[in-house]
Amino acid sequence: MSPRMAFFAGAVVFALGAAGLGVTLVHLTSGGGATATQSSSVGGPFALVDQDGAPVTEAAFKGQPYVVFFGFTHCPDVCPTALSDITQAFEALGGDKDKIRAAFVTVDPARDTPAEMKAYLASFSPRIVGLTGSQEQVDATVKAFKAYAKKAPLAGGDYTMDHTAIVYLMDRNGAFVQPLNLKRAPDEVAAELKRYL
Repeated sequence: MSPRMAFFAGAVVFALGAAGLGVTLVHLTSGGGATATQSSSVGGPFALVDQDGAPVTEAAFKGQPYVVFFGFTHCPDVCPTALSDITQAFEALGGDKDKIRAAFVTVDPARDTPAEMKAYLASFSPRIVGLTGSQEQVDATVKAFKAYAKKAPLAGGDYTMDHTAIVYLMDRNGAFVQPLNLKRAPDEVAAELKRYL
């Protein structure tokens, strides 16, 4: 995906998220870290399979904050960079890294089988779960997160995928908080994540 398309797709989802959220508000509770205090139309139920082929729904992530990133294993730059940044931020959490997870949701389920996802994610944090499924299941998840994904033909009959490049920060209740800015030092990203642990 070109940097221009990534920026455009990210801007679209940010605008939709902001519209759905209004102003990002969080509050601290006695049961843990910060949570979203205003409902959002970003996120919701999904039914996919993980890199081991096991069924996974949004319920599997509740109880801990998590991040969601849409991408695909044949992505040349945006996806591996984002997954590397997430991995570094998780490592910067130190002993708290087991209190958060990430979902890497493919937008290319035709090529991204569970086995393909598992091999690809071996280079990143084990806290990142790869999710795939049927085209219909993936499309429903993309829609639930107000994300964007479209097949872009390449010369020779191959294709790439244009997609949203936002990292969604979700609280421990599964509510969208805000886009997570990875264009910072890993310890700065980790400090923000700690607010929700």
